[in-house]
Amino acid sequence: MVRSPLLLVFVAILFNACYSKKKSIEASLPYSEKINWPERYMPAKASFFVHNEIEVNASPQVVWDLLMQAEAWPDWYEGAADVEVQQSDNGVLKDNSLFTWKTMGLNFESTIKEFVPPERLSWESRKRSIKAYHAWLIIPTEYGCKIITDESQYGWLTFLEKTFQANKLRKLHDVWLREIKAKAEKQ
Repeated sequence: MVRSPLLLVFVAILFNACYSKKKSIEASLPYSEKINWPERYMPAKASFFVHNEIEVNASPQVVWDLLMQAEAWPDWYEGAADVEVQQSDNGVLKDNSLFTWKTMGLNFESTIKEFVPPERLSWESRKRSIKAYHAWLIIPTEYGCKIITDESQYGWLTFLEKTFQANKLRKLHDVWLREIKAKAEKQ
């Protein structure tokens, strides 16, 4: 006996979101273990977690330089708008930089938490409704590098995100990585 088709749909969405997180955590290993996650952002403890990676035929330094030019992100990455690096003449990120930007339709204030050129970059983004930790690893390979980007989130808005837009962030990060790859490989 079916009690409510809406209830069944809701339960199916929740199971899909849980499975997606588990799959992302498994895919992130062993790379995620190289990230200095703050305790509250550990992937297994997060409300929402995504993992993305790509191989790039360019040096880690070329990729790093593209990531550092934060105010230029909106020129080539559709997921970023209105990026402003505080206390910077040239819009470039530095250790402990604070930057404001719009992503996923929300305005964020983000602070660089880990800055190890040209291999590790992490920032924390905060709003009342959502807290996120976005980490980048740039790992040298035989032909260039592998870029890993992981994001861990918590807050009440993450419930809605993982339930109704479970793949939106993952897809945007895939776009970001493809655009970095294209730009890096042209240089």
